[in-house]
Amino acid sequence: MFTGSAARAICALSLAVGCASALAQAGSDEESARRDAASVKEGLALLLRRQESLAEPKAEPCEWPYEGVYRVRGEEGMEIPLGYRVGGTALIATTLLGIPGYAEDAPRRAAVERALVFVLETLPDARLAAGFRRGYDVRGWGHACALELLVELRRTQLAPEFLRPAIEDATKKLIALLEEGEIETLGGWNYSRRGEQPEPSTFMTATTLQALFAARAQGFAVDEKVVVRALNALASGRFENGAFQYGVDPEHRTGKGFEAPEGSAGRSCACEATLFLAGRSNAEKLRAAIDAFFAHWEWLEKRRKQTDTHVPPFQIAPYYFFYAHHYAAQAIELLPEAERAERRARLRERIYQVRESSGGWNDRVFERSESYGTAMVLRALLAPTAVQSARWAK
Repeated sequence: MFTGSAARAICALSLAVGCASALAQAGSDEESARRDAASVKEGLALLLRRQESLAEPKAEPCEWPYEGVYRVRGEEGMEIPLGYRVGGTALIATTLLGIPGYAEDAPRRAAVERALVFVLETLPDARLAAGFRRGYDVRGWGHACALELLVELRRTQLAPEFLRPAIEDATKKLIALLEEGEIETLGGWNYSRRGEQPEPSTFMTATTLQALFAARAQGFAVDEKVVVRALNALASGRFENGAFQYGVDPEHRTGKGFEAPEGSAGRSCACEATLFLAGRSNAEKLRAAIDAFFAHWEWLEKRRKQTDTHVPPFQIAPYYFFYAHHYAAQAIELLPEAERAERRARLRERIYQVRESSGGWNDRVFERSESYGTAMVLRALLAPTAVQSARWAK
């Protein structure tokens, strides 16, 4: 979920000085640390500027909707689905929580509070209720990202006092919704379910599991059988070469296209890191996933900011690009400490190679999706100073 995020950063100093100091201690040289700190500061300003309101354009901005090609029919034609509006808003609010200096930053606190109220008020909407529709249905992304935000607010005790009871109640409901929304046969989750036996999506299953790991780490009850089924599904989608199927289907493993190492480069780090956090992987497999991300990065770059979603030869969609960088950063921090610095430097090099002139990052053709891309990059830059992601203890 978008977990292992910069929202767990432990730096409590002022933004520029605090980031630079912490990043330098984490293995960046001083010049790189200063550049990263400046980038985080600029990215934060960009995200605050981009907050908006789709429901009432003249109202106070309270959303960071994620924009992709998928639309649903609404009152004014084809609209961004509610799952993307809640999911994008929650993901970016979580990111803002973890950037150093939150407690002293009144504009940021106000922006996050508006986003939190939007999420809490929107979750009861019937369009986000249980009951997955066959075909394409992205409400699960909204559930997972909202769960990440609420659990992180509880962990850090940064939520406004008057909203804490609502956060507690909504967290329990989100866990129940995710448990109910699992794939009935193999376990795991997917936003696209076709045919009689839908397949778990490995990259959605990985991020959803991490949100559930974090929830249990905060004392919430999570159905262990749901988690074990999802972990089994995730593990069964892994090939010996470290690639992961896009949709887990044990009977149809080709190792080509979607399933080739190049096609899997955007999701392998997320999948392997999730299995590692549950004691189902090891440093060797984690290292291989990270190194495959770098080895096949050019294929991800070829699809960045392009039209359509999955195109030959490896069926890579543009939305994998910054998703991959965030989870590569998370995976790097799970390696033995001696192995991290060189890979951190390589990741930063790639990140700055694709920065926009605005100071943000965007992997889609939509202007609005720069908020998502920037948030994922800020998480990656702050990963060395973040509290590591919650584990699933047996």
